[in-house]
Amino acid sequence: MTTASRLPDPYGSADGSANLADILERVLDKGIVIAGDIRINLLDIELLTIKLRLIVASIDKAKEMGIDWWEDDPALSSGARRRELAEQNAELQRRVAELEEAAGHHERKDPA
Repeated sequence: MTTASRLPDPYGSADGSANLADILERVLDKGIVIAGDIRINLLDIELLTIKLRLIVASIDKAKEMGIDWWEDDPALSSGARRRELAEQNAELQRRVAELEEAAGHHERKDPA
């Protein structure tokens, strides 16, 4: 007796199986969290702890959950990079003004 092996239908079938695109759409819509910790101890002394957290979700779902750290990371967001550069520029301008003011006071006190 032989049985024919059946490959799964890539586009889903009437029996309810889903394809990868359907599964990915569901995961991104609902979100999934995977968490784990790695601890390395030597003679009951904790040497290293690594906490891993992985969240897979769409950007809209992540924002719904209050996760939007990429918007403030200069490495990932051009807006954040511009804000960071503007803050640095303002700080440098303030410092230059302070130095110019201090130099002006010094010149007035010590006439040459």
